[in-house]
Amino acid sequence: MVQVTNPFALEMGSAAALTVTEGVSLRPYCLEDSVLSCFWGCGVQALQAALQSHQCGLRLRLRTPEQFQEALELNYYHHQSFNIHKEEKEEYFTQMPPDLGVTHFGLLPRDRYPLVAVLTLANPETRDNYNIVASVTVLHVPDDKYRLSARILFQYLLTAHGNLYDLKPLFMSADNSNLSGITEPSTSTQGAEPQPERPGEKWEESDAEGEWPDAQGRDCVVCQNAPINRVLLPCRHACVCDGCVCHFQHCPICRAFVLESFALANRPARDDEEEEEDLTED
Repeated sequence: MVQVTNPFALEMGSAAALTVTEGVSLRPYCLEDSVLSCFWGCGVQALQAALQSHQCGLRLRLRTPEQFQEALELNYYHHQSFNIHKEEKEEYFTQMPPDLGVTHFGLLPRDRYPLVAVLTLANPETRDNYNIVASVTVLHVPDDKYRLSARILFQYLLTAHGNLYDLKPLFMSADNSNLSGITEPSTSTQGAEPQPERPGEKWEESDAEGEWPDAQGRDCVVCQNAPINRVLLPCRHACVCDGCVCHFQHCPICRAFVLESFALANRPARDDEEEEEDLTED
């Protein structure tokens, strides 16, 4: 499996207002200084063409906010940007200007996404340090015509070489409040493969396949002793520790045959056991 560093994370904020007319609160968390660009009413075809352009190399790679704006060809209702400082966890409020008079995006099927949030690295000198150079998150925001609750539909990570990572959900063995959004950026985004799907083809839940900080306090469903640190593929259940993953061939949650697995945390397997052995020797 390929290991890459993902400097971006984005989740929906805690603000009560989550509608097109009242605005949305977003909480980014980035390993480097970044720029959050919010495109309200972004055209589906415009976003699709921009992502295809990035993959095919028809234009410059989409690495900066300016390049995203140029690729979208102004096919959006409103644009707003924020400067995100390294490793801060503040919420940012974005809203469609009331004077535009936009209260909905029409009946289904729609030709515009309510909100597209793009994270890019702010400083040119840091872009060469990461293979992933941009995060594109498509969000549904309820309006007068479609009252489905606000949620992340899907998320893509763009690489410097023109690849597109379509992030898939992980399924935790216990209740996890972060399943509707993106957790903190991962230094171990493994097993993600470039996907050919175009945006708008299907609904996707989206979670980064990397480190889940709150999963470290959960117990392995097999030994009930060590923290969960392995994701099983292809079922994507995160339910076992490093020590137990090698002792069975079927997922203990869904009984699917396990083809491979990857680590949630960026640490060597069985660190805790090695530490215990050292203490015993001392």
